[in-house]
Amino acid sequence: MDANLLSEFKEIEKGIWELQKSFKKKMRAPLRIVATEKLLSDMDDGAVEQGINVASLPGIVGSSWMMPDAHWGYGFPIGGVAAFDLKEGIISPGGIGFDINCGMRLLTTNLTEKEVRPRIEQIINDLFDVIPVGVGGAGSVRLSKKEFKEVIVKGAAWAVENGLGRQEDLRQIEEGGFIKDADPSAVSDRAITRGINQLGTLGSGNHYLEVQKVETIFDEKISQELGILESGQIAVMIHCGSRGFGHQIGTDYLNSFEPAMKKYKIEVPDRQLACMPISSPEGKKYFSAMACAANNAFANRQIIAHKVREVFAHIFGRSSEDLEMDLVYDVAHNIAKIEKHSINNKRSLADEVGKQKTIKEVMVHRKGATRAFPGQPVILGGSMETGSYLLMGTEGAMQKTFGSTAHGSGRTMSRTRAKQIVRGEELQKKMKKRGIYVKTASFSGLAEEAGFAYKDINEVVTALSTADISQSIASFKPLGNIKG
Repeated sequence: MDANLLSEFKEIEKGIWELQKSFKKKMRAPLRIVATEKLLSDMDDGAVEQGINVASLPGIVGSSWMMPDAHWGYGFPIGGVAAFDLKEGIISPGGIGFDINCGMRLLTTNLTEKEVRPRIEQIINDLFDVIPVGVGGAGSVRLSKKEFKEVIVKGAAWAVENGLGRQEDLRQIEEGGFIKDADPSAVSDRAITRGINQLGTLGSGNHYLEVQKVETIFDEKISQELGILESGQIAVMIHCGSRGFGHQIGTDYLNSFEPAMKKYKIEVPDRQLACMPISSPEGKKYFSAMACAANNAFANRQIIAHKVREVFAHIFGRSSEDLEMDLVYDVAHNIAKIEKHSINNKRSLADEVGKQKTIKEVMVHRKGATRAFPGQPVILGGSMETGSYLLMGTEGAMQKTFGSTAHGSGRTMSRTRAKQIVRGEELQKKMKKRGIYVKTASFSGLAEEAGFAYKDINEVVTALSTADISQSIASFKPLGNIKG
């Protein structure tokens, strides 16, 4: 971060830094960043400027927040969180992202590294064969338009009803695996055409399916309750979203919102923040379409998990139930939701201590950020080289960040720059020598996701713990990975 801008941030509570709303005339709320000193100083100026822009949006309540993994995105920073008053506030596709309900899913097994490592190439190859990856990949689920519209209303429950999962899975998914208020009539034919054949597919970019081992257990009691029993235990992590379906919905509504803002006399500092009043017909229609995309993503991850269970069952000659392939949790990190939160617009967190707060319904935008309610598992995906974390939400998150936390390690450089530094083929060979077997649809895409292109996930976790918005439960290291 630019030294002059950095000097404007004050640490108002351990691990939380504030830029006062008086910094710029347009700001309606302060900007707060969860970070260690190192992460704060390394934060890119473009992302911080986006956080400032979010703080200027109509109806924002509390603060504009950036998580420690934050980096530059479209409109909102990736790693941005903001809540808006339901009457005076706005809904913005840029605050949700194009890959609506991109999220994480974690499955446990009772297998050990000793049992899995000798078969890791077979496991990864078989997973690669049954779970399509890459741009535009089509899945094995074939549906009519009527059936697809059922999927985008019911979400993961549709998959379970059709034999692609277990009933108990739904209890371990955010919102039970579906967002209410989904309305297929709010979705364009173009979006349906793009999405109808993509269920059960991983996609490209930073999406992945990873076979991991438990590295370290930090909280024995909670980890045992979640099925994380010992170091060396095998788990599977899935990272993907709503694919072309969600992207088309985002594109459709951004294109319609920009000219429509004049109707409501809304001005934004960046056209990528195009938005509508939450209470407007246009805003309500987008929310209904967004809910469809979110449900599509829940169903997508459910179907992929079913395929994972089938592959493991085939290779090890035991049912997925015998292998104890249970769902720990499935959580979204590109979504807007109506939730009840404590609201206080005092200047600093210190001023808020002991003050009575107002509980009200607000619309929380989480873009590249994860819900972190007390007692709720949080899945923090790292790079394919460095590993990941399982965290737990805290009361601190409810009081400070609208029940939100980070979603991963966060990029430090562009995809273009990463490809200039390393070739995908070379990276694949180096990872194999280190005991990580990767299969990819694109060596160019593999290079984009090199570990050096991401922040230190351990530093991110330290920032979350210091600010008391998440607590560490366990860490994982990769054994094998499939990528688009």
